[in-house]
Amino acid sequence: MNGDGMEPYGADDEESAAVLRTVGRVVKACREQKGLTQAELGTAIRYSEEQVSSVERGRRAPSPTFLEAADAILAAGGLLVALQKDVEQARYPKKVRDLAKLEAEAVEICAYDNSVVNGLVQTEEYVRAVFGSRRPAFSKDEVEQLVAARLARQGIVGGNGMVPAFNFVHDEAALRRPVGGKMVLRRQLERLLEVGHMENVEIQVLPLDSEDNSGLDGPFHLLRLKEGITVGHSDAQLTSRLISGRREVQILELRYGIVRAQALAPRKSLAFIEKLLGET
Repeated sequence: MNGDGMEPYGADDEESAAVLRTVGRVVKACREQKGLTQAELGTAIRYSEEQVSSVERGRRAPSPTFLEAADAILAAGGLLVALQKDVEQARYPKKVRDLAKLEAEAVEICAYDNSVVNGLVQTEEYVRAVFGSRRPAFSKDEVEQLVAARLARQGIVGGNGMVPAFNFVHDEAALRRPVGGKMVLRRQLERLLEVGHMENVEIQVLPLDSEDNSGLDGPFHLLRLKEGITVGHSDAQLTSRLISGRREVQILELRYGIVRAQALAPRKSLAFIEKLLGET
């Protein structure tokens, strides 16, 4: 669920890209019919010329506010507003939408992370720093899309009904790495302490001085679904994949159980994070 291997829609989701290009052409047609330049439309709806251009080229998913304002200024008669549902479906990469759907169906989500803090509990500035560190670099539009997608997924944590249950195991290294700088890390540690006190969330830390670590192969995640099925998820270089094969899932379940036992108990883990916060 880390999601750092996920590319923007243009990389592997042509269907979503096609939807945004179509929306862009409709916006452009309405603008030209009204006789406005991109700069003039941007000024009228309080967006920059570059933002209008990005929407018309299908590189940016327009927000509801953008479409509502443009519809009014261009006298589109509700045509642009009616595109909001299509845009919402195309806003995020398909693999992100698929993962979010599985998360919504899960009764328990377990995650081990050893490089950065898990994506479901990252602060916005930490998310931006994570995507900003990617090389080759994402464009500004791609960063905005990926940040929005990750933040949208986070709504499941602490949601109504306290479902699903969460268990996050973080290697100490992930909690010490100053992604985005020390102040960003401080606020991230504070967020972890906040989340760790939620009734449906357990956060555990695997200290660096522990001789045993069964998660050395890298981060992995388990989603236990309502139907009694468990699926895994793994991020690696240039790859983000769901794992449904019974044998592979069993291996991940066994490995996670061991990692969880090797980590500090939740209460001791929160005390450990408080100590790290004091040192940061």
